[in-house]
Amino acid sequence: MADSADGGSPDVLENKRSATRYQVLVEIAARQPAVSQGEIAETIGVTSQAVSDYVRDLVESGYVEKGGRGRYEVTKEGVDWLISRTDDLETYLERVNSDVLGSVEVDAAIALDDVAEGSEVGLVMRDGVLHANPAGGTATAVTVTSAERGAAVGVADFEGVVDYETGTVTVLPVPTVTDEAPPDPAVIATHTPDDGLVAVAGTEAYALVSRSDTSSDIRFGTAEAVAEAGTLGLDVLLVAVTDEIPRHTSKLRDGNVPHQVLDSDAF
Repeated sequence: MADSADGGSPDVLENKRSATRYQVLVEIAARQPAVSQGEIAETIGVTSQAVSDYVRDLVESGYVEKGGRGRYEVTKEGVDWLISRTDDLETYLERVNSDVLGSVEVDAAIALDDVAEGSEVGLVMRDGVLHANPAGGTATAVTVTSAERGAAVGVADFEGVVDYETGTVTVLPVPTVTDEAPPDPAVIATHTPDDGLVAVAGTEAYALVSRSDTSSDIRFGTAEAVAEAGTLGLDVLLVAVTDEIPRHTSKLRDGNVPHQVLDSDAF
């Protein structure tokens, strides 16, 4: 019997017969005591005759007990066999997920120049987006697709750390409509980052930005979006109604994103 713990495939995957035997016993356990061999055949994609042969084998092996008129029940030995094979499968799948799939994880980056499949590239962060630089970088990866300059390319086998600084979020409070008067819309331009984003949270904040010479980049899901933008190195001006601010600053603190709330008395 193959042992999945040593890196091999579990017994039920060694050949088609073992796998089908396992499937048939699972189906009997799920349908007992009234078992339709035709339904099992349809479910697992084999002939009714094949199911009949497997059922006979399972009965002879002591894993299934046969009653009258198509009634079958899985024995204690059959349950133990299912559990042991299922445990082997789970162990095997855990290894596949962690060791195999984890080692071939693929991400996407923007190619800074034409790049061929199988090339080593540097990874750099620009405008909050990962880029693949054929000239190198503090972190490297290997391309798993080819791409022209400006197109998305698949990268894997990462090494090193992408070198970039976390962005800063500036929060501009806007009073609620039932509170004091809103600030002058000109204040938006004063605090808008040169190469960053403007986000709005709340109707009053949206109205203020709409009356300014600046357009908003983020209007929905702002708490998550602003925190992610800052994490990826973008500076953000968050124009937010006062009762929205605690939710946003909580996200920013959780993500260790530098931020400051402007004093509303200053404008």
